[in-house]
Amino acid sequence: MTTPTLEPVTFGELPLRIEDVLALANRQVPTQLQGDPEFRRRIAKGAQFLDSLLDKEGVIYGVTTGYGDSCVVAVPLHHVEALPRHLFTFHGCGLGKLLDAKATRAVLAARLQSLCQGVSGVRVELLERLQAFLEHDILPLIPEEGSVGASGDLTPLSYVAATLSGEREVMFRGERRQAADVHRELGWRPLVLRPKEALALMNGTAVMTGLACLAYTRADYLLQLATRITALNVVALQGNPEHFDERLFAAKPHPGQMQVAAWLRKDLAIDAPTAPLHRLQDRYSLRCAPHVLGVLADSLNWLRPFIEIELNSANDNPIIDAEAERVLHGGHFYGGHIAFAMDSLKNLVANVADLLDRQLALLVDERYNHGLPSNLSGATADRAMLNHGFKAVQIGTSAWTAEALKNTMPASVFSRSTECHNQDKVSMGTIAARDAIRVLELTEQVAAATLLAANQGVWLRGQAEDRPLPPALATMHEALAKDFPPVIEDRALEGELRLCLQRIAEQHWRLHA
Repeated sequence: MTTPTLEPVTFGELPLRIEDVLALANRQVPTQLQGDPEFRRRIAKGAQFLDSLLDKEGVIYGVTTGYGDSCVVAVPLHHVEALPRHLFTFHGCGLGKLLDAKATRAVLAARLQSLCQGVSGVRVELLERLQAFLEHDILPLIPEEGSVGASGDLTPLSYVAATLSGEREVMFRGERRQAADVHRELGWRPLVLRPKEALALMNGTAVMTGLACLAYTRADYLLQLATRITALNVVALQGNPEHFDERLFAAKPHPGQMQVAAWLRKDLAIDAPTAPLHRLQDRYSLRCAPHVLGVLADSLNWLRPFIEIELNSANDNPIIDAEAERVLHGGHFYGGHIAFAMDSLKNLVANVADLLDRQLALLVDERYNHGLPSNLSGATADRAMLNHGFKAVQIGTSAWTAEALKNTMPASVFSRSTECHNQDKVSMGTIAARDAIRVLELTEQVAAATLLAANQGVWLRGQAEDRPLPPALATMHEALAKDFPPVIEDRALEGELRLCLQRIAEQHWRLHA
């Protein structure tokens, strides 16, 4: 476990931010549940109100009825207690890869924060056990496939409900364990889920929202990294820094575009003396970098509330208004906002891959790289014919970019009528979020390759010209040199690319924010 360095994340009435979920997913912070008596009273009142309705034999969806299109099937009171277990049992049909540890923590956080809104009809004890799972890092093994994003993430979240009940498997202390065994080891009694509690756990958008929080933070760092890579490539390719002039961007003042241009000016120390210009206009992948990256920068600002409102909302069904003693049947499990946010993000991120791929194509091609060796090979003249530098890296980058671009098809337009046409319009938000994560993975691979190539280009330019780098780039160049020495004789670069990806995942380099 990472030693906590920040204040605890408190689940309760106050909203969480995306950064809170990221810190929790990285095990950088402890967690706690809001503990004041009024909060606990409000949570408990929802469960008590449901019990009072059962005493009166009231009809409540998912409590005294079947689920989905089976809502017309009445469940006798003597079977009501068995219904929650049946719900998570028949949904135990997920397939695909398992969510990794970070994603699973984010999912648990999103589900807990939603239930803390106090309108889901669950007990305080359920919230306490969910928080304990996070605090002890007990991670349900959740298959990532099987949700259409309405009625929420039913199938993947069934693995949360089941493990709280002592069934299925969890990851605990680095080992795959039976949930029942972990409960015994910790001296806990598995929860027997009360009426509505399985539905409250499963009938929500926690998987797509947790993934969206992680995707957002990765995209934010990628934006900064792509800007730094572009600055390195301006130096390596002897680009024209006047393309980023502040007065130029005042004429088209999109805020994100202006921010990226400002970062580039700072990285390139624009106000310092520059080398003589070789051309008036660079190719678009340099000249228009603020315009490409600026769309992502601006979009992050309006995508944030889509994600954070979902994170801090009640998104199951029905909603239990214990204060007014009403049961409200609706469709808050529909993940349309997350679906749109993730479909948008994957398009924005794929454009970053395409931009960096084009910059790398210029770097390796001696027709366009303004005097750098073919394929950025650092070999001496007598061995140049044997060495191919970054040739294969550029081919791989082209493949990763093509796959990223291919995955930009919006998932949200592929709604499928399911569950006997009860769920006849669904969000596909979880698929959109998974797509966004995959596009980020591929684009980070493109960024890693282009970063190493840019650093090689800067090194080669430095061998030919005795000009100091601007301070920010000099610091970055020196930091990279510790892990990634210049490629002089050909060597297999897979290990270095993987190390670079690890550095990106750790957000290792301090950039612009």
